[in-house]
Amino acid sequence: MGFRPLHDRVLVRRTDSDEVSTGGIIIPDTAREKPMEGEVIAVGPGARDDRGSVQPLDVAKGDRVLFGKWSGTEIKIDGEDLLVMKESDIMGVL
Repeated sequence: MGFRPLHDRVLVRRTDSDEVSTGGIIIPDTAREKPMEGEVIAVGPGARDDRGSVQPLDVAKGDRVLFGKWSGTEIKIDGEDLLVMKESDIMGVL
């Protein structure tokens, strides 16, 4: 993959959601909500502060993160759907 996020941006791959509900009902793709959990694929170098120095990000490649339902911008790289978002859109690391 030839994509490197800039500044405080993070590249995230959504984790697969369950295809069966807890009651045993199979949920089709069209009715399934997009998961709000994913794995960090790549991170940018960090944001610059007022003095121009780079502040490193708190997340790292390989972290499992939780983010908002409408966070990030969906992109497609090598046929795979990924999200690019700012680190501030991430609610926490699992």
